[in-house]
Amino acid sequence: MIKIVSFKICPFVQRVAAMLEAKQVPYDIEYIDLKNKPAWFLDISPTGQVPVMITENGQPLFESDAIVEYLDEITAPLQHGLTPEQRATERAWSYQATKHYLIQCSTMQSADKDVLDERMAKLTKSFEKAERQFGQGPYFSGGSLGNVDIAWLPLLHRAAIVEDRSGYDMLADYPKVKAWQKMLLDSGIPTKSVPEDFLQKFSDFYLAERTWLGRGANLNEEPCQPKQTKSGGCCG
Repeated sequence: MIKIVSFKICPFVQRVAAMLEAKQVPYDIEYIDLKNKPAWFLDISPTGQVPVMITENGQPLFESDAIVEYLDEITAPLQHGLTPEQRATERAWSYQATKHYLIQCSTMQSADKDVLDERMAKLTKSFEKAERQFGQGPYFSGGSLGNVDIAWLPLLHRAAIVEDRSGYDMLADYPKVKAWQKMLLDSGIPTKSVPEDFLQKFSDFYLAERTWLGRGANLNEEPCQPKQTKSGGCCG
């Protein structure tokens, strides 16, 4: 059986798990502590980052883009009958999502409103592009779930949690993306692609007292002075 080595709140890992869930491929998952990475993990991960996926043949694969492409090669595609040009376009729009994962991670860790606004200016570029490109829906490429939806799922799932727990809506200006977000949430895949304690782990890291979002997106308070946290620390 396929095995994923993971950290519980990593968006790149969620993308891989979501793909496996969407394709209904059985898999095992093992969570590690990124502050105390086991030697066996460092032996199989050239970058020291998650995700790593161990194939049924025992071959470790790293980098989520490569893992997703491998899964597409060994399983039936989510969307049938795509031309080479369409598949290339799907990969390009998937990349528009994944290159913003760490930007969103950094944004959610902002200590005050000014810092959040500065970082959101970068993150919203991705949502603006998706809003312009989005067609009739309900999914990105039409009536069926595809690879682009899976790539954007971690961004949209995290935006939904932030809105629910702090009141701050990252997608307020993007009605098509907002409807897309609801469609993906209603599919059940976001919940299936994270561990049972994901909401607590996510909130403890991103919605803690040290972050503006964690303090309820309160405009009437003085910002706290957080400990320095490296953006992107959620994955390696």
